[in-house]
Order: sequence, then structure tokens, then C-alpha cells
Amino acid sequence: MKPLQSITIITISLFILSCGSGKKEDNEVLKEKKIALEKLKKEASSINTDIEKLEKEISSLDKSNNTQRIAKLVSLSTVTAQNFIHYIDLSGHIDADNISYISPRMGPGQVKAIYVKKGDYVKKGQLLLRLDDAVIKQSIVAAKQSVETLKTQLGFAKDIYNRQNNLWKQGIGAEVQVLSSKNNVEMLEKQLIAADGNIKTVQEQANAANIYSDVDGIAEDVNVRVGEIFMGATAMGAQIKIVNTSSLKVVTEVPENYAAKVKVGSKMIVVLPELNKNYNTSISLSSKLINPSNRSFTAEAKLPYDGVIRPNQIAQVKIQDYYAPNAIAVPVNTVGTDDKGKYVFIAVQEGANLVARKRQIIVGELSSSLIEVKSGLVVGDQLLVDGYQNIYDGQILKADKL
Repeated sequence: MKPLQSITIITISLFILSCGSGKKEDNEVLKEKKIALEKLKKEASSINTDIEKLEKEISSLDKSNNTQRIAKLVSLSTVTAQNFIHYIDLSGHIDADNISYISPRMGPGQVKAIYVKKGDYVKKGQLLLRLDDAVIKQSIVAAKQSVETLKTQLGFAKDIYNRQNNLWKQGIGAEVQVLSSKNNVEMLEKQLIAADGNIKTVQEQANAANIYSDVDGIAEDVNVRVGEIFMGATAMGAQIKIVNTSSLKVVTEVPENYAAKVKVGSKMIVVLPELNKNYNTSISLSSKLINPSNRSFTAEAKLPYDGVIRPNQIAQVKIQDYYAPNAIAVPVNTVGTDDKGKYVFIAVQEGANLVARKRQIIVGELSSSLIEVKSGLVVGDQLLVDGYQNIYDGQILKADKL
């Protein structure tokens, strides 16, 4: 064996021996390091706990702390329970519950005089106009003359009957003459009764020439002039219409999608903007027929008497279609929307800080500026109602009121 080869073999052998000895030493070192690491971890955990404790104590004591400087000023409102009501906002008009269309009792006639004009207030029994009664007056005169003639004839017939009856009692004359005289008297008496009835009929016709109002109210339409024929109604509509303003109602058209919610008895608020007046009432009539032209149905409600209300006035109508007692409602402008749905921000006291917390909610009906919250909030929560813009969950707050 060459010297160089011997040296190489010895070197390799020593290296192998040294490697085996080093592996054993490394295992011991690794074990020691693991023990040391666990010890340091426990010390670090204790130190971190002490650090957090000190930070909280410093934060509460240090008034110049950074969290105090970045706190956002907001206004809060305590969430309370209330009665939540939803209304359907519609338009309507005032109408009369009692309208009288005046017409002649004895048929059409020519107008001779008019005693009312459109807009006048009239009373029941008031004379409105007079029709031509010249022919009727002539009939009355003729009827009266006929009665007088019959009275004269009846008197003469009675006298003849009495004379013949007295002679017959004395045995003078024929019985047939007495019976004939009696029959003549009875016939004239019947004719006189009929003539008297005819006079009453003609007088009634004469009275019918005077047209009277049968109700108290306002003359809404007077569409007739002297010389025209008054028949009550023409192709243009009623010639005289009297509206009784003591019984008024509001009429509105309700979209058919509210058919299940709007019914007789539903509460209604009627607003007359021109009069600055509101009236609380309830629906007295809900039509079962849907108008195919506008897909709506008619609803009516009676109004209390008020002398300032006029038929055909425009009205704002609010029909109650939803009511939830002891509900939670918040201003609609405080509600935001994200990928999870609707949310609001509330203020929560966490330690020494007032913190904003995002709260997911489920909403219900919307009424005016409020929206019903079905879940997500409870009574007593502090809702951010001002300054909530650009708020993030966890932000430190400063409230001007609680």
C-alpha cells in the first residue's frame, strides 16, 4: 500500500468516526434548545399579558392618548318601542252623499222664470223656477165652469124629483116619472163629484208648473234658461242639481294590489291642503269591481260636517294598511346596505372607550322617514343618528349625548 493511500484511508476513517460522534452531540443540543424555546415562550406570554395590561392602564390615564384624539363626534338616540303604522298615500276628491237631480213632476214644460243661479244655497221647499201654465189655467177655468153648470143642473133635477115624489105620495102621477127623476139626480151628483176631482187634478198640474227644491244644499248645476224646455236632464247632463253639503264623503281610487289590505273599516286620514285641515275617518264603502282602464277600485269614507268643505275639492288620502304595536323603527337615512343586507351602527361601551359596532338588521315596512326593524336591534341600543357617515366597525366615538 502506498503511503498516500494509507493517509487517505486514515483520513476517511477519522471523518466517519467524527460524524458518528457529532450526530449524538446534535441530538443533545436540539433537546436543550427545545426546552429553552418553551421556556422563552412562557416568558413571552407572561410579558405580553403584562404589556396589554399596562397599555390599557396607560390609555385610561393618559388624556393625550392617540385614541382620544381620533375619536369621532356622533349623536346617539336610544332605541325605543313604538306603534308603527304604514299608510297608502293616494289622491281623492270630496263628493256629496246626497245629491238631488230636479225634474218636473208632470212632464216637460217651457221655462217662464228662474229664481236660482249656480252656487246659491237653497232650502228644502224653495221655489227654483216656474214653467208655462197658461194652458193649465184655462183648464182650471173650464173645470170650474163645468162644476158650476153641474151644480145648477143638480139643483134643478132635485127640485123636479121632490115635486114628483110629493105628488106620487098624494096618488098623483106615475111611479116611472119619480124613478126617472131620482136617477137623474144621482147621475148629476156623480158627475159633480168627478168634476170636483178634475179640478183638483188640474190644480195639481198647475202647482207642478212651480219647481221646488226637495233638499237643503248648494245649486251645483243650473243649466237651463228662460224660454227653454225643462225636462230634468238632457244629453249634456242634469239641468238642475242640488248638493246637500251636510253629508259629504271622500272618494279615491285604490290600486288593485292593495285589494287584500283595504276594506270596509280600514282607518283613513283625509288631508285638505287648501283648508289646512285633517279628518280621521274610516272606509265605509270598498268596491268589489276593478276598473280595467286603471286597474283600481273605488273606496269611500264619510266626513264629519264642516261648513268650509266643498264638493269636488281635491283631497290627500292616507289609508292605513299595516299596524305593528311595540315595534322598533329607526330613521331610514341611518340604514346602510352591504353584501350581507341592511345594517346600522350602534355605540357600545367597551372598557374606557365608546366604540362603533356594525349591526346587521332585517327591515319591514317603510313609513314616511321611519323604517321598521324586525330583528337586529333591541330596546336600549344606542343608535348613531348623526355623524355615522364614514364610520367603520370598531372606531372610537365621542357622543354629544347618550
